[in-house]
Amino acid sequence: MNRLNSLALFILLLSALFYGIIEWQSQSFEQDNVSTERQKPDFVAEKLQSNIYSDIGFLSHTINADRMEHYADLNVSYFEAPNYILYPANKGMPWKISASEATLYKDNLVALKHKVVIKATETDSLIKEIICKEIALDLTTNIISSEQAVIVKGKNFTMLGSKLIINLNTKEMTLNQHERTIYQKNNDT
Repeated sequence: MNRLNSLALFILLLSALFYGIIEWQSQSFEQDNVSTERQKPDFVAEKLQSNIYSDIGFLSHTINADRMEHYADLNVSYFEAPNYILYPANKGMPWKISASEATLYKDNLVALKHKVVIKATETDSLIKEIICKEIALDLTTNIISSEQAVIVKGKNFTMLGSKLIINLNTKEMTLNQHERTIYQKNNDT
């Protein structure tokens, strides 16, 4: 009788284990379906071109992107191959920013990632180009920041460092962790 009780208990435990596994897999499958449904964009734009104006009617920035997906429930837009042109508040020359991808959040903050390049369009600008892996851009204040390593190329110099902050309106740049600066000979003199 002891063997019969042990066998019945074993079969009961084995059945409970199989039932638990089946329930766990079906719940996992349902959660995957729900998260997939949440990840569908509300709308998609191909070859996006958009001009954004300030409250007083001046051109604030333009954006061109290969693709844009907007998620209304998250209040987020995702861009592939974005190109921003930022117009400073003081009506100075614009700055061009390109990256492989970007995410625009509801508070006008943009996270640009992978192959980020910031270029000055002003011909006599001290800073010509900034290259890094990712930056944060506040479209309201035109302040750019990056915790990552950056390369700053300027007139006859290249600067390496990290923890960059740039105010495009005032052209003030802070590099909190300077690694080194390489100076090139000026061939114009």
